[in-house]
Amino acid sequence: MVSRRDFLKKASGAAATAGALYPFLVWAIDNAPVIPGSEGMILRSERFLDLEMPPEFINSWLTPVPRFFVRNHMHEPSTLDATDWQLTISGEVEKPLTLTLGDLQKIESHSVVNTLECAGNGRGFEQPRVPGIQWGKGAVGNARFSGPRLRDLLERAGVKTSGKHVSFHGLDEVPGKVPPFIRSIPIEKATDNDTLMALQMNGSELTKDHGFPARALVPGWVGSASVKWLSEVKVLEKEFEGNFMKPGYRWPNHPVKPGEALNPDDTHPLTSLNVKSIIATPSDASTLKSHKVHITGAAWAGESDIVKVEVSADGGATWLPAKLGSDHAKYAWRLWSVEWKAPKPGEYTLLSRATDSQGRVQPQTAEWNPSGYLYNAIDQVKIHVV
Repeated sequence: MVSRRDFLKKASGAAATAGALYPFLVWAIDNAPVIPGSEGMILRSERFLDLEMPPEFINSWLTPVPRFFVRNHMHEPSTLDATDWQLTISGEVEKPLTLTLGDLQKIESHSVVNTLECAGNGRGFEQPRVPGIQWGKGAVGNARFSGPRLRDLLERAGVKTSGKHVSFHGLDEVPGKVPPFIRSIPIEKATDNDTLMALQMNGSELTKDHGFPARALVPGWVGSASVKWLSEVKVLEKEFEGNFMKPGYRWPNHPVKPGEALNPDDTHPLTSLNVKSIIATPSDASTLKSHKVHITGAAWAGESDIVKVEVSADGGATWLPAKLGSDHAKYAWRLWSVEWKAPKPGEYTLLSRATDSQGRVQPQTAEWNPSGYLYNAIDQVKIHVV
């Protein structure tokens, strides 16, 4: 087993080579450092470990944990002892609580299958380019999260009528003067039947990379709302005021022209995910010997259902309806597939677009914003048929 320190040491050495080839630290799959239990993942950042899943790994409804993307804003906690860990619930409550992991495990557990996606997934495709982790398509995964409902914990504490928001504070190790990673959600979402204090992922306890011993699970919303390594849940009178609520993770109230700066006061917090689909197979730039092409992928829409996925191979002039997979849950992606036959050898661009239950259709061009959030343009993969 390779230690995290040894891994980062090797990664930083290889980064010098990668930096000469790419404007950002991006690893091709074939050159990615070997990460125990996560072979084949794409390293997007070594300072704060950020791992992306290659699209071709979307071959099951539930994403295996070793293939599930990792997003860290800061250093992961260096030590986490489940026997000493405690969660406090405070703020605008009648009875502040301190709970151990054992206490949480005794509370009735609820499970939610949820597609978790980083708000910046797809940022690397924005034009003009924007700063931040240059995610491709794979900062997303679908898993079954289990644990007590947050509502049940808040009911034990007795939320006052003044409680309007709930903030989550994790145990990230903050470098220098960087503000702590704290996010808040409205009380209505915090007390939703499916919002969890997650202790398990796909039937096993959370791994360290994914928030052990407990994380928030805010289904259908951007991944940053589901704070990892929780230590404090605090009921507030209003939205938390901090760097990762404002200016971070905001959406412009009005369209912003490409390259235009954003006024944080003319924004609102990111919440639910957009409607989106991606092509898993065939892989981009692949050469296919058969004219019969099996095209697969996944589509999701946050708090809405996917009702249709279509695929085009002629620039959008015609669209083929895809078959949706039988696995289905409220906040989970739908796998899809379609059979297409190339009329002759040559270069083709495959397109996929999704439609959700709100009538939202994946756009040809994503709405540009200075942070590259919620990128959801029609996906495309280029192939060569011989």
